[in-house]
Amino acid sequence: MTLPSKTNSLPLTTEKKAFLLSIGTANVDHGLIPATRKSTAGPSAGSEGSVFIYSGGHRIRLSLDKNSPVRIQKIDSKKADSKKTDSNNVDFNYAGSNHVGSDEIVVLYENEPIVTGKIEKVLAHCPEQAYINLSEKCIFNCKYCTVPLLQGHTKSKSETLQIIQEAFDKGKGNVSAISITSGVEESPEGELARVMQLMPELIKYGVPIGVSIYVTKDGAQHLKDAGAVEVKFNVEAASPEIFERVCPGLSYEDVFEELKNSVAIFGKGRVYSNLIVGLGESDSDITKTVEDLAKIGVIACLRPVFENKLRSGECFMERPSKERLLKLYEIQKRICEKYDLHPEKSETMCSKCGGCDLVPFSDD
Repeated sequence: MTLPSKTNSLPLTTEKKAFLLSIGTANVDHGLIPATRKSTAGPSAGSEGSVFIYSGGHRIRLSLDKNSPVRIQKIDSKKADSKKTDSNNVDFNYAGSNHVGSDEIVVLYENEPIVTGKIEKVLAHCPEQAYINLSEKCIFNCKYCTVPLLQGHTKSKSETLQIIQEAFDKGKGNVSAISITSGVEESPEGELARVMQLMPELIKYGVPIGVSIYVTKDGAQHLKDAGAVEVKFNVEAASPEIFERVCPGLSYEDVFEELKNSVAIFGKGRVYSNLIVGLGESDSDITKTVEDLAKIGVIACLRPVFENKLRSGECFMERPSKERLLKLYEIQKRICEKYDLHPEKSETMCSKCGGCDLVPFSDD
C-alpha cells in the first residue's frame, strides 16, 4: 500500500462523506484530538466529543469512539513520500500534535487510507462559529435524545458570553457567525427569554446570529426584532405518526405553523428544520416532508440518527447507509432547485457548518 504524502491526495468527496456519515464515528490517535467539549445538545449529548476534518472543500464531524472501524492518524510526510508498507503495518507518526489545523491526517477504514485532510480548530462546538448550547436540560422526553436523561448544566449569561469571547479570541478574525441552541430547562418561553437577554451583547460582535430553540408564541418575531438573521425549529420526524411516538406530548402542527410564520418574518431560505433520518421512516416520508417544508420556504437539514446507548431500545433507530444518504441528497437537491432554496448560502448554524449532514450544493 502506498501511503498518501499530501493533504489533498485523497480528497473527501460526496460519496466518501456519505460513507463516513453512515458510520458517524472515528477512533482518533490521542495526540491529534483537539475535540470539542463533550456533546451537550440533541441526540448525541453525552458522547465523548468529536473531531472535524476538512478535505477537498468538504467538512465532516465524527464522534469519538475507540471501537470505530474508522481510524484517524497523523501522516508522517517525510516517511510517506518514500515508503510502502503492508496493510497491517501502516507507517504513520503516532506522536501527534496539539497544533490543530496544521497536522496532515489520514482517515483509514479497515486499515486502508480513504481520505487525507486536516483536523480543524473548534472554536465553540464547531469550526468558524461560536455555537453555544444554553441549557443542557430538557423537560420533554424525545425517545432518541439523551438530554432529558442527563439533565446537565444551564449556562448563565456571563458564562455564555465568556465562551463566546473565548471563541473569538481563538478564532483570530475567523469567526463567521454566532449560533445559539438550547434544551428546555423549565419552559420554551424561558429559553426564549434567556436568548433575548443575550442578544444585545451578541450583536456587538458584528456577525450573523442564528437561533434554534423550541417554538413559542411570537418567538420568531422577537428574535428577528432582536437581531437574529436565521432561525431553526425542528420537526425532527418525517411523519406525524413517528413524531407522536418519539416526541410524546409535543405538537407536530405547532412546529410547522411556527416555521410558516417564521418565513413570513425572516424570509424564504432563512428558516431551517432538522429532520432525523433513521427513525423508521420511508424515503417517501422524507421526500414528502422535505417538499412540504420547501413549499413554505424552509430548508431541511437531513440528520442521520445518532444511536446513543443511553436510549437503546426506546424507539427504532438505524443509522442510514451511504446509499440511502446519497439518494436522499439527490432528492433534496432537486427539491431545493424546484423551490429556489440555497442551503449553501446559509450564514449560521448547521447548514453553514456542514459537518453532520450532506448539504445540498455545498457538498457537490
